[in-house]
Amino acid sequence: MLYLFNGLDLYTTILLILALLFVLLYEAINGFHDTANAVATIIYTKALSTQSAVIMAGIFDFLGVLLGGLSVAYAIVHLLPTDLLLDVGSSHNLIMIFAILMSAIIWNWSTWYYGLPASSSHTLIGAIIGVAITNALINKFSILQALNINKVVDIFLSLILSPAIGFIISGILIFILKKINIRNHKKYHFHQTPLEYKKKYNKDYPPLGTRISLIISAIGVSFSHGANDGQKGIGLIMLVLISVAPTNFVININANTQDIQRTHNAIENLKYFYKKYESTENINFNDVFKKNNNSLYCHHVNFNNILQKASYIFNTINTYVILKPTERIEIRKLLICLSDTANNIANANNLDSFDSKSLHKISNDLLNTIEYAPIWIIISVALALSIGTMIGWKRVVITIGEKIGKKNMSYAQGVSAQITAAISIGIASYTGMPVSTTQVLSSAIAGTMIVDGDGVQINTIKNILLAWVLTIPVSISMSGLFYYIMLHCI
Repeated sequence: MLYLFNGLDLYTTILLILALLFVLLYEAINGFHDTANAVATIIYTKALSTQSAVIMAGIFDFLGVLLGGLSVAYAIVHLLPTDLLLDVGSSHNLIMIFAILMSAIIWNWSTWYYGLPASSSHTLIGAIIGVAITNALINKFSILQALNINKVVDIFLSLILSPAIGFIISGILIFILKKINIRNHKKYHFHQTPLEYKKKYNKDYPPLGTRISLIISAIGVSFSHGANDGQKGIGLIMLVLISVAPTNFVININANTQDIQRTHNAIENLKYFYKKYESTENINFNDVFKKNNNSLYCHHVNFNNILQKASYIFNTINTYVILKPTERIEIRKLLICLSDTANNIANANNLDSFDSKSLHKISNDLLNTIEYAPIWIIISVALALSIGTMIGWKRVVITIGEKIGKKNMSYAQGVSAQITAAISIGIASYTGMPVSTTQVLSSAIAGTMIVDGDGVQINTIKNILLAWVLTIPVSISMSGLFYYIMLHCI
């Protein structure tokens, strides 16, 4: 990691260290919130000891981050305006990241302190939107053009629908389990709370089969959480490194020949589609390029030159190692411009559906050597999540276990909620959609409580809903304010 500091002056080195620490602190607080949800049920039901549960969560969070890919990490990054992404090595990017992280850390810490399972995902997304809006207002851009509207809509839909789906599926699961077990009185302990089971059988721990069910479903939540939430920290660290030490991180220096050839093929395919539609009236290319977030670099007048330049460069290289630092930065700018344009053409009206799918694939292929993360970043984020869980799990565990329902959580409710959360978050991670572990699990538990006839504690639900409703507008306002102040003070 020492190579990060090569060629940096003292001031920049301090900023880099602070930025990395801020990201890891954000991930640790994410652990307070979200990874604590993954272990809340097994700790509360005593399926595992606290220490064992935390270690298990850390291991499977790590595996989730390691094996979950990077689609969610860069889905978050691409909420930012393209002009900010293209402005590598700039102090503006670092200011932007500090503004995002400060607002996310303050809000997440506050809601954790009061034991509210608020969403770290909502906080981060709101903070990014706040920076994008403020940047548009300062530069007199259209706010709608500054935001990647299609991406914002997709992410908001996933954040809104995921808790509703969790509520419904967990309710159906608990209903099915109750119908099955009501015919088998020997298994009915599955629907008892830990306290009820202890009073009846004088045992602190659930039966073996119940423990296994709780542990396996908790493993699923931890793995899915790592594959989704853990990726957000990876994306932020990559933004930090690209802003401060662009030479080593703007592109994947270690990309193999096949990946570089895949990028080259995507460029040639985009040339074909650009020529195909440039001479038709189906697409207004002025509108297409207006959607490129007002980037001066990427507009209609010079797009053909950009295509030809990219094609020429990739005709002459099969490794990035030989490139000079300025050439690496240039390639990143070229590929982001081409990818954005491919997406905008794909989303244009009157476009053939097959061509639209092909262009979306081209867009992804163009980014395959710049959307990456070194293994040390993945390990750092996983460790930060695990440490956060070990420090701050207790406040949220008590809320999840005792304060959502009028009656304490039963074993069956815990299993149903965890299975629902693991599957829902896993699917979202696979499709590249960021969702809230907190909201999915909390909603799933509420669903089991209502279907089971236990009811919910209205005051707690009000507080949780209030935190959910306030999270995005508060984080938008805070990050926008921080960004504006820092731009004028630094």
